[in-house]
Amino acid sequence: MHIPSNVEQRLREEPIMWMTTVTPGGLPQTSPIWFFWDGREFLMFSKDDTARIRNVSANPKISLNLEGDGRGGAVVVIEGTARIDRDHPPATAMPKYIEKYQGFLDNYDWTAASFAADYPVPILIRTDRLRAW
Repeated sequence: MHIPSNVEQRLREEPIMWMTTVTPGGLPQTSPIWFFWDGREFLMFSKDDTARIRNVSANPKISLNLEGDGRGGAVVVIEGTARIDRDHPPATAMPKYIEKYQGFLDNYDWTAASFAADYPVPILIRTDRLRAW
């Protein structure tokens, strides 16, 4: 899949993305996430026993959105397939993830270890389709 260079840069640098999952009743549920893009797939961490975990377990089809420019441009919409991977290394073993969010961790008085304890569930997201304008 071709990803334009400006979109690739945003995927690597922007700190917040919106993730939409679908409840078992069919209702879309959108929430902001911290994420890491490795050029192939997205990685995020979640609290355990949450609606997000239940939704992804029941239906792995999700969408991701970056903020637009407020004028109808710089839109990035990603359709993907999420998988919960409890065997994936924790956030503490992902130095690039921690480096990206160190300022946020400091803001919340979290350490990498406390974040990993609070958000222990890795979710990996494969990009199936990308639209950008």
